[in-house]
Amino acid sequence: MLQNTSTANRPHVPTLAEIEQRRAELARLAGRPQPKPLRQPAEPPPQPKIDPFSTKQSPHPAPRPECPKPVLAEAALHGLAGLVVGTIAPHTEAHPAAILLQFLAAFGNLVGRGPHCMVDATRHGLNLFVVLVGESSKARKGTSWNQIARLFAEVDRPWFDTRVTTARLTAAGLLYTLRDQQPPADRRLLALSEEFASVLNMLKRGGGNLSPLLRCAWDHGNLPALDTHQQLTATGAHTSLIAHITQRELAHNLPRTEAHNGLANRCLWAWVVRSKCLPDGGKLTQEDLSILAGELRGAMDWATATPEILFHRDPPAAELWRHRYPTLSQLRAGMRGAATSRAEAQVLRLSAVYAALDSTSIIALPHLQAALAVWDYCYDSAALLFGMSTGDPVADRIREAIESSPDGLMSKNEIRRIFHGHLEASRIDAALDKLLALGALAVNSQPTTGRSSTLWSASQQNHRMEMEELPEDDEPAEEE
Repeated sequence: MLQNTSTANRPHVPTLAEIEQRRAELARLAGRPQPKPLRQPAEPPPQPKIDPFSTKQSPHPAPRPECPKPVLAEAALHGLAGLVVGTIAPHTEAHPAAILLQFLAAFGNLVGRGPHCMVDATRHGLNLFVVLVGESSKARKGTSWNQIARLFAEVDRPWFDTRVTTARLTAAGLLYTLRDQQPPADRRLLALSEEFASVLNMLKRGGGNLSPLLRCAWDHGNLPALDTHQQLTATGAHTSLIAHITQRELAHNLPRTEAHNGLANRCLWAWVVRSKCLPDGGKLTQEDLSILAGELRGAMDWATATPEILFHRDPPAAELWRHRYPTLSQLRAGMRGAATSRAEAQVLRLSAVYAALDSTSIIALPHLQAALAVWDYCYDSAALLFGMSTGDPVADRIREAIESSPDGLMSKNEIRRIFHGHLEASRIDAALDKLLALGALAVNSQPTTGRSSTLWSASQQNHRMEMEELPEDDEPAEEE
């Protein structure tokens, strides 16, 4: 028979703190000075109250992660974008970065191909690819889009009804939607993929021509025919992408080829979580929404008033650009480096979007600062999401085995035994060299009675390189 372990009928035993408190109360009632406590209480002094839903602090801090959580800087909330985020954010549990990035992507598509930047002979439109990564149902990714959808539906209902699609993203569907027609049709398209894992899974299984079509759509908007039998092409398209995925799905479904062939670096990766707890939901009024829509409609009218708008930087922005360019163009290793290797182009497009929201073709210092703040958030998100992953299954298997070993150390023989002798030593050596170059592993020499033994351990390295650490002759990375 189970013993009754209930403590409901047990007498209450007062703690030392309760005894001291009671003695102090009795002393005050008697008019006598307070006696000194018998000894200091064992409990620490009470801590100030902390908002359990605050994103800046937690009453139960978690162990320090491999990469710091990204923080959206105040500079990103410039102008109309900041007004939108500041108005919507108090009334939703969605992360401010999710609201901001989807707003920028939607506006960049709404204004079409006319506003653009030129870098040598390369034309950059204002179309963005944004991928929000967060836990399913808890990160409020869909909630953040619903707020943006309400706003843009009031700004331009025909665009929202006909040029925003939630259809399953396929190569044939993308090409058919943007196909050349007579007379010319609206070539804008904002693809909302709330199940982006299925798209990546299709690419992982060799999903035809979708990846090259998406890359062409981001670059110049000229999509080639899929086959010779059906001469269906699209020219001058203006395509933007907003995608939602969980971190687990991203890790399992993003193929190495897509990380390194240029699709991943055309995306702005954003780590998002629930920002607050609103049991009764938000209370964004229609009046507040109409005020935002009126401001946004004015920026849209300016951006679409002329067929072509060419953006350029003013002197202060140009000086900041020259200062940050070496860092932006630096080539980095691993999946994190592959996913962020198009930083210059991403910052350029973001700065132009901010300028267009201010109804000006001059990219001023606040516009570039806002773009850099958004990029810093996306870069830190990529560092958090991809970490020390290389995309090489052998290298990643070695890193995982060393990190999970009891003492965090493994010898070369122990590493070889991971693969049960089925892998050549040269392949393992190449993987170790790759992990060393990435900074994921460190080499340790352990003295023995004979020759010293070499052990490999996991290494935590700062993922961000400050400007002063860069060599002056560092060459920019070549663009794919």
